Amino acid sequence: MQYFPAALQDLADQFARLPGIGGKTAQRLAFYVLGLPAQEAQAFADAIVEAKKTVHTCPVCQNLTDRQICPICDDDLRDHSVICVVAEPKDVIAMERSREFKGLYHVLHGVISPLNHITQDDIRIKELLQRVGEGEVQEIIMATNPDTEGEATAMYISRLLRPMEVKVTRLAYGVPVGSQLEYADEVTLSRALEGRQEM
Repeated sequence: MQYFPAALQDLADQFARLPGIGGKTAQRLAFYVLGLPAQEAQAFADAIVEAKKTVHTCPVCQNLTDRQICPICDDDLRDHSVICVVAEPKDVIAMERSREFKGLYHVLHGVISPLNHITQDDIRIKELLQRVGEGEVQEIIMATNPDTEGEATAMYISRLLRPMEVKVTRLAYGVPVGSQLEYADEVTLSRALEGRQEM
């Protein structure tokens, strides 16, 4: 028995395909969109179509952009000798929020994950090696997540870069500001000790 009109069910099904959206949330979103005035619903649909049409990957760093080359790669004031390697475009936003990093980025668009059938050929490692091979890069900062896949990806890339005589560093991980030591796990404390700095 069908409880909803087919078009509404189809809309809910499309929302359910999004990561982190379950069936009930998808239904709520579908009902919400259906309740929008026609003009707002059209603006929502237009925004999706326009983003799909105009946003593409930067040919240099693989970040998302609507220009020929993204504004970060195109900025002459940034340090072009240092590249921070991240897994996803959203990681660039997180790094930029810190306002500390003044180099360039390289977005892998994923990490090596055998369980999810993602190999080194499925992510943008080739493009990184090509950039390093051009000779201007002096340091690569690996900023993938400190989980199993992120660590494996960082190690794999660092092995590929070793013969290219470029310095490869890893972000220091440790105890977050404002937290308490008793709640930190062993791996976090170990990383914090390894990355300790002189005061």
